[in-house]
Amino acid sequence: MPRVGALEVRRSTVAAFESYARYWLESFRLPAVDVAALDAGIDVPDYHHIEQARARGNGVILALPHLGGWEWAGFWGAAVKNLPMSVVVEPLEPPDLFEWFAGFRRRLGMNIIAQGPSAGGEVLAALRRNEVVCLLSDRDLAGDGVEVEFMGERTTLPAGPALLSLRSGAPVLPTGVYFGPHGRRLGWIRPPLDAERAGRLRDDVARITQQMADELALLIAAAPHQWHLFGPNWPSDRAGDRCRQP
Repeated sequence: MPRVGALEVRRSTVAAFESYARYWLESFRLPAVDVAALDAGIDVPDYHHIEQARARGNGVILALPHLGGWEWAGFWGAAVKNLPMSVVVEPLEPPDLFEWFAGFRRRLGMNIIAQGPSAGGEVLAALRRNEVVCLLSDRDLAGDGVEVEFMGERTTLPAGPALLSLRSGAPVLPTGVYFGPHGRRLGWIRPPLDAERAGRLRDDVARITQQMADELALLIAAAPHQWHLFGPNWPSDRAGDRCRQP
């Protein structure tokens, strides 16, 4: 990958935190946004991928990076397109904080599924109801994901999107949502991954997860300063942290 200087790194870092601040400010304003303004504030030129996927009747998996203003897009899908939306979210501590955020998203029309032992069954049930399930897929929180090459370096990403697709028949659509100029947003929905069975389950999951990694990298590269992932995501990140420790 191309190397950049310290000044460019600093500028990009500042831009990333500015984008993250916009994400939170915008998210907390969402309950007061009416449907007309919600629809007018986003362009989704590739929405037909969701329509075609739902026509199959097996549900849809949106594999997203932590990019731009995805909460706006979720609210838009639920309120404007009347999509049944389920979102898998990371549990937060204390539990009261998690419940507050879960309630906030429910008010936006989204069903909340907490990551944990029962999440897989809940997602499969949602897909059987032909719902749209949103999975943030650019970080392996559990640490037991599939090894892939992601932006030129080996790391792991979650196996969930691939495994759930193979078990349910739901297509996986890599999706990014970007902040644009003049207070607008852009949703970019990519074509479905090739999630057909081709061999052993383990090999199929690895193949599909690598496809997903390539698609997520493409989405992030379109606006890297809007990627809100500030924790270590590659082995070299953790190695660098250890080197900086006194």
